[in-house]
Amino acid sequence: MNITFFDREIETLPTERLRTLQETKLVAVVAGTYGSNEFVTQKFDAVGATPGDVRTLEDLAGLPFTTKDELMAAQSEGPFSTNCTFDEAAYTRVHQTSGTTGPPLRVFDTAESWDWWGRCWGFVLAGAGLTARDRLFVPFSFGPFIGFWAALGGAERVGALMIPGGGRTSSQRLGLMAEMGVSAMTCTPTYALRLAEVAREEGFDVSTIPMRITVHAGEPGASVPATKARIEKEWGATCYDHAGASEVGAHSFECQAQPGGTHAIDSEFIVEVIDPVTGRTVLPGDEGELVITNLGRVGFPVIRYRTGDIVRFDDVPCPCGRTFTRFAGGVIGRADDMVAIRGVNIYPSAVENLLRGIDTLDEFRVTITREREMAAILMEVECHVGADVEETVRAVARTFESSLGLRPEVEAVPRGSLPRFELKAQRFAINREP
Repeated sequence: MNITFFDREIETLPTERLRTLQETKLVAVVAGTYGSNEFVTQKFDAVGATPGDVRTLEDLAGLPFTTKDELMAAQSEGPFSTNCTFDEAAYTRVHQTSGTTGPPLRVFDTAESWDWWGRCWGFVLAGAGLTARDRLFVPFSFGPFIGFWAALGGAERVGALMIPGGGRTSSQRLGLMAEMGVSAMTCTPTYALRLAEVAREEGFDVSTIPMRITVHAGEPGASVPATKARIEKEWGATCYDHAGASEVGAHSFECQAQPGGTHAIDSEFIVEVIDPVTGRTVLPGDEGELVITNLGRVGFPVIRYRTGDIVRFDDVPCPCGRTFTRFAGGVIGRADDMVAIRGVNIYPSAVENLLRGIDTLDEFRVTITREREMAAILMEVECHVGADVEETVRAVARTFESSLGLRPEVEAVPRGSLPRFELKAQRFAINREP
């Protein structure tokens, strides 16, 4: 296999040299923010820490965690945040989180930190095998949500031709992709499947698009085996996962070896995995919550940020030759998304994996209604045109019950009645009744 690297020397550094690089950058971040960044300074002072106390990765464990609620509070008194290290004039970009689970969090970047975002995406795209010979399509309408903004910087770094697809319908995007001979695409897993659905409905032959690579972010779908397999089947291309967050940066990517997981970009981040209840570090192989410290964003830093993402360290060397940290299966789910039903712990990604394996199912929505200790599960499903609807309903019920031991109510709904998504999908809802 011809492995493509963004920065081969950095990506294959011996572990000790990589650790030294991280510690050097960590010291610089702390020195550049303490005393200048009100948010960071208050966090240090609250535990009696000084910049001199943080020299090694072990020292980092003595600092408090940072949470999204704290960052939200830091922006509550005005458009800017107390987590901004510099004066307003230093900042050239403002973006925000999607706001799917609450008010959006604003994030601010200097020219230097936005260049760093592009570097991080360079690792992501090159890791998937993207080169200067590729034509990258980004079907994303640009607004304040940070979305795929930084993918442009990554495409520029690897020299690929970036073709913007905003302001168009799905049908128009398919036509443009064929006209331009697109070989790569980056979007949410949901939207990749939506484009394929529109192509089927309109009789558009996706094989007229010479697609070879799809890179996905925004949801864990590209690491969900059944979703990944369906994207690859629909597009005849290799599907790659990537994870990041507005407040953190683009922190991990799937490589061409595809051993079943993602690499953290250790040269730009320090990653920890903790027990979400106790806050203690978990052992390799155990699941836990991902905690991240970014190392290239002094203007809007996060130190020991609790992402809420559930991951599992994999210490087996990757066939690609990278020494970067690996997460088995990528992002497994969200700590706050897990729901216990009759003693069974369920992540939405696990449900998606089951349902995406049913070929005749196009879209779905899951509603869990809880009353005291009892729970009812309603699954609304849309089927392919011409599919046997009753058999699809039976297949959904059988698959869910045999895999999880839970019996859902499955209802086939008319085509087009469930929402479609270009960005983060919202297919799961929990209704709690008194």
